[in-house]
Amino acid sequence: MLETSARLLRLLSLLQAHREWSGADLADRLGVTPRTVRRDVDRLRELGYPVNASPGTGGGYQLGAGAELPPLLLDDDEAVAVAVGLRTAAGQGIEGIGETSVRALAKLEQVLPNRLRRRVGALNAFTVPMLRGPQPSGVDPAVLTELANLCRDAERLRFEYSDHGGTPTRRTVEPHRLVCTERRWYLVAWDLDRDDWRTFRVDRITPKPPHGPRFAARTPPAEDLAAYVSRGVSTRAYAAHAVIRLLVPIEEAAERISPSAGQLEADGPDACVLRTGAASLDVMVIHVMMTGFEFEVLEPAELTEAIRTAHGRLARSLARAAERTPRTRDGADRTPGTRSGSAAAS
Repeated sequence: MLETSARLLRLLSLLQAHREWSGADLADRLGVTPRTVRRDVDRLRELGYPVNASPGTGGGYQLGAGAELPPLLLDDDEAVAVAVGLRTAAGQGIEGIGETSVRALAKLEQVLPNRLRRRVGALNAFTVPMLRGPQPSGVDPAVLTELANLCRDAERLRFEYSDHGGTPTRRTVEPHRLVCTERRWYLVAWDLDRDDWRTFRVDRITPKPPHGPRFAARTPPAEDLAAYVSRGVSTRAYAAHAVIRLLVPIEEAAERISPSAGQLEADGPDACVLRTGAASLDVMVIHVMMTGFEFEVLEPAELTEAIRTAHGRLARSLARAAERTPRTRDGADRTPGTRSGSAAAS
């Protein structure tokens, strides 16, 4: 039985490495008869591998595409390439695939031999990516896979956590899910000391094993964990909260406002509602102005007063600047460094 299983794996590896094999070539490679090859091909089909066969002297066997993805066999170089690619996607916050990359990486690293782990580690340690735009927070992919495994296996996590000021604390939690944005990773977990759900930035987590024991899964704090984390990091974490109506479609607003900066909800085809937070109402004014969109304040009323105060301050500043602007004999403004009349227009 062991010999048959080993031969099936060898046959699968040959089919994955070559576009098409004749029955005679496969029999020669495996050291069996063509009849045994046919039986082994039937066994692979029973296991879900779509092996196509074409009759005739020019025919042969070819591994095709099926309705579901069957297990794949990778050689050493292929396994290293896949692991490095997954680590890159996971550690650099590539939009849309980060969390999936972590799950796949956790599965792959669980079965990688030590010799391949060293190769993957060396490639990542001595490779410097050159990326455009804002860089994601520095998250160790090894920490991500460790957290993913603990979420999957429902094991308690012990770690050291650094707050905004860098002060470390020891925490013990029941990890539930990892949530990623375009720049940061967060862990949603039940904090045993606080007896409540908490959200932790992964780049501030330093695991302190041993972990465990296992725990019974709790009902999560929300069905939509992405929205839950977005509310926590963009609104609940701040002293001042606001609801703003932006006079642009939600698709346009989402290009500038990330989930970590606020929650967006569509309000018709040409507007959307932004729920966000800031350290104070004065900071909120700057935050809203920097979106670059026309807007109206829905709540709180105090934010409207803060905007009015800022408007008055800006108007007075412009008035003082106008008073210092030099004027020509005909009373026109002259900006320093320019000439008036036809010479200035030439």
